[in-house]
Amino acid sequence: MARKQPTRTDLSPAQNEIMDIVWERGEVSASEVRRALAKARKVARNTVRTLLERMEHKGWLTHREEGRTYYYAAAQPRQLTIGQKVHDIVETICGGSAETLVNALLDYRGLNVDELKRIRQLLDQAQATKSQKGKP
Repeated sequence: MARKQPTRTDLSPAQNEIMDIVWERGEVSASEVRRALAKARKVARNTVRTLLERMEHKGWLTHREEGRTYYYAAAQPRQLTIGQKVHDIVETICGGSAETLVNALLDYRGLNVDELKRIRQLLDQAQATKSQKGKP
């Protein structure tokens, strides 16, 4: 079983938006985040800095300094974060059943044809991997 990382405090919608920017770009300054957010709405420089500092305090970001500029990066990759969240959902909401999670996904969100094809490929790959390791 994979070792579970400590759960990070959940993020606000604005902080989730910033995490998307950080994951997409890898490393960003506060001004880069502000410019990216400004495409959708006006945002104050101090607001962005405060959000970034809070996200670092919550364990979502790390930073390095170059002169007077802080460059922020994700504390862990998006895929690992998603995996931890899914694990938490399966264990706490779905009673430990991945099947319950998949049923809920199908019943309440639905999947388009392309998503269904990709998921089928993932399932086939997982089954082949288990077969190669000699597991039923």
